[in-house]
Amino acid sequence: MSIPDGLPLPAPLDLVRIGDGRINVGAQDELIARVVADARGGIGGSVFTLNLDHLVKLRDDARFRTAYQRATYVTADGAPVVRMARGLGAPVDLVTGADLVVPLCEAAANAGVSVHLFGTSDTIRNEAAAKLTAAIPGLVIAGSESPPRGFDPEGEDARAAVERIVASGAGVCFVALGAPKQELFADCAVLRSSGVVYICIGAALDFISGHSKRAPLIFRRTGSEWVWRFIQEPRRLGMRYARSMTYYIRYRLRRQGSPGKDV
Repeated sequence: MSIPDGLPLPAPLDLVRIGDGRINVGAQDELIARVVADARGGIGGSVFTLNLDHLVKLRDDARFRTAYQRATYVTADGAPVVRMARGLGAPVDLVTGADLVVPLCEAAANAGVSVHLFGTSDTIRNEAAAKLTAAIPGLVIAGSESPPRGFDPEGEDARAAVERIVASGAGVCFVALGAPKQELFADCAVLRSSGVVYICIGAALDFISGHSKRAPLIFRRTGSEWVWRFIQEPRRLGMRYARSMTYYIRYRLRRQGSPGKDV
């Protein structure tokens, strides 16, 4: 998707609603074009990637639901969410935070937009930054930091961090805090500043740095990346995936009873 300079597009309408979630961007190329155009035009915003874990959290977390409703762009993250959206007639593709970082950095470098890295550990973030700048000519990382332990994504430390991010001159900020903290921080940042697009990316910097190994391509292409991640971290991810699978099974059962309707 190409967006002419000086002609930013209006915010997209929702393509589909799933439970308490929503998706309004169906393709990665469109999302990248919109983010770069917004950053060049000094238009702030946020990017969330909807997955099953988010759908579970959205049921019980009012602040998370509010942040999602205000998000500028929301994509489908995970094969189950893509299937759910397509089952409701929405033409969406898989767009994950892990897949988004490198092509968005490339597009930002080509457009003269600098980026900021926020979250994870200093070691992981610094190693990811070194690999990104080595691989992408012209990429400028205007700032990089980790929040303090016990970070409140809507508190005073968050507001101070937003001021530093804006002062860095970055047009795009990659937020790697995990859900729901990263989404709450991005929402807080957009409400309190302008000109920066905050991209919630989960564990993407861990993968880029090499500290975590991402699933082989065969797992990603078959929609079973979650199996690989569970094998790597069963203690941390076991309960999360159990809740997500329960949500998905119940969703499918309700859909069988109410075909053609969002449930």
